[in-house]
Amino acid sequence: MAIPCKHPRVRVVSRQEDVEYVECLECGEVFDSDEFRDMEIEEKVSNPQHEDGVD
Repeated sequence: MAIPCKHPRVRVVSRQEDVEYVECLECGEVFDSDEFRDMEIEEKVSNPQHEDGVD
């Protein structure tokens, strides 16, 4: 089973009105930057880490 890309490096490819589109430099997927921010938030919620660094 393929491991989904976490889009570690992206670049802006287009801006239209209020939407900014980015491309993942690893897998080539293009999506709007709001979607990318949502992915980052979901990642943090699904993998919480203790602030003190102790598990």
